[in-house]
Parts: sequence; C-alpha cells; structure tokens
Amino acid sequence: MKKLFLYILMISILTIFSVPAHSTIKKVGQTGLQFLKVDVGARAAAMGGAYNMVGEDATALFYNPAGIGKEQSNFDLFVGRTEWIADITYNALGIVKNLGTWGNVGLSFINVDYGNNILGTQVADNEKGFIETGNLNFGAYAIGLAYARQLTDKFLIGGQIRYAYQHLGKSTLNEGATVKNEVSGLSYDFGTIFYPGFKSFRMGMSINNFSTEFKYQKEGFELPLTFKISFAMDVLDLIGEHKNSLLIALDAVHPRDYTERIHLGGEYLFMNMFAFRAGYKFNYDEEGLTAGLGFNSDIGGLDLKIDYAYSDLGAFNMVNRFSFGISF
Repeated sequence: MKKLFLYILMISILTIFSVPAHSTIKKVGQTGLQFLKVDVGARAAAMGGAYNMVGEDATALFYNPAGIGKEQSNFDLFVGRTEWIADITYNALGIVKNLGTWGNVGLSFINVDYGNNILGTQVADNEKGFIETGNLNFGAYAIGLAYARQLTDKFLIGGQIRYAYQHLGKSTLNEGATVKNEVSGLSYDFGTIFYPGFKSFRMGMSINNFSTEFKYQKEGFELPLTFKISFAMDVLDLIGEHKNSLLIALDAVHPRDYTERIHLGGEYLFMNMFAFRAGYKFNYDEEGLTAGLGFNSDIGGLDLKIDYAYSDLGAFNMVNRFSFGISF
C-alpha cells in the first residue's frame, strides 16, 4: 500500500511540474466557474485554505474527498455560508453517511447567489450610447457525489463526481437574436491521505475540478483545475501526551489559472472544545491573512460544531464565513 501511495504521489508531482511555465498574465482568465475555488467552510478558510489533510468530516467534500473516509460517526452534516465581495453569497451543504466496512459516501452542494443589483445594458443610438435592459438574473450551483474508503490504517483514497451549472443572463446579438448564457457539465475530484507512521503526521495529494471544455457561445474554457500536495501534523505530539492540540497544515497549490501558491494554517484546540485558528495565503493578489474561532460540544450524543472565519481581501471588503456541523 505504501508503494501505491508513493506511486500516486510521484505521478502527481511529475504532472504538476511537467506543465510548462507561464507568467501570471498568460495564465489568468483561462478558467471559468470560479466559484468552485472559493473556501466554503469556516474552519478551512480560517486556516488559510490549508485543509487537504485536515478535513475528516463532510467539509472534506469541498477539498479532498479522501478525508470523508476518516468519518467514524454514522451521519455527518455540514452547512456553510460565505458572505463574499460584491454582495455575492455562497451557501454550501455537505452530508456524509458511514457504510461501515464498505467505506463512506457523501453528497455536496454549493449554490451561488449573485444578488439582484447587476444591471444589464444594450448598445443604442442615443446620447449615452446605451439603454438599460433591467436587472440580470445570474446564478450557479454544483452538486456532487463522493465515495471514500480507508484501505488500511495508514492510507485513504476518495473521489467525487460533480455536476456544475452556471447561467449569466441573456445576450442580444447583432442579428437581433437572444441567447441564454448558460453552461453545465461534469467535473471530477480525486485525493489520497497517507500516514507514514510518525506521530500524527500525514501527507497526500488532491486533484480538483478536472473537466472537459465548457463553452459560452463560441468561447471555450475549462474549470479551475487545481493540484495540491499537502502535509499536516499535531506538533504537540512531539512532546508526548497532551490534552490540547496544535495542528499545523500546509498545501502546495498548482492552479491552472495562476502561478504556484502556498496555503499555511494552524489550529489550536483547547480541551477539544474551543478552537483558535489562523492562516495565510501566499502569492495571491488580494487574499492573505485569515483567522477564526470554533466551538465543539457533545450534547446528548450529538457532536455539534460551530465555526467562524474572517478573511482579509485587501482592496475589497473583508469576508465573513459561518459554518455549522452536526454528527451522530
């Protein structure tokens, strides 16, 4: 099993570094449906998106599907809300069902609300050069089905297939015809997690948003394909037994539409109840510092999780995220 993991990891590394180098300018704008890249979990966002080796419940559906293979509860539910820039809102739902020795299955859903303040215009022969055509109706969503299994006590593997859809209103062509600007299709996620046997250290990889070409009228594009190689460990394991934990995680990110990035995050968990998190995203135009809080509690056999995250987006407004989870 170790040889299998090393083989997968080697292929992933070779794939990442075999992609020809491009400048940032050349790579920007190569992908669409950008909402698939946004952090939708408050815990993940607070840790700077360094979550590939961290998520072990329904939140893993949006990062590394192999993570849901660690879920020991019979049922796990995740609900998240992200108040993004420009009055855009992302709502996410994740569900994981434990099938025992058969592994775990999961269902994920993301909905994008672009608001109702996007005004359409049309070229016209008047003083302004255009006329207003009213508010545009934009929207997008993605729904996925995932499966993961813990093959051994050290190795997990998982995959997800998603159907993604986006509509960007209607356009009037020069010939006077009206066309709908909408696209839809399938994308695929794949991931692994490997525990080599040193304390809680784990490593792995993921491939997200692998797809064929989508097309608006004549312009084709692909989804934001992303490769990640990731590491995580509770560093307090180095001092022996302890009641609290200090989880440090790092994701090396190779996106299709940008140069390489680094996600670094940490989480201090006190008495398995109160979590304090912080992170940083390197090589982003606006995103950078992140922070957040979490609360876990076992009430009557129900494991409750409430999380909040703050993200600094530089020239844009700060972003708030809220998440709620329950498992039993």
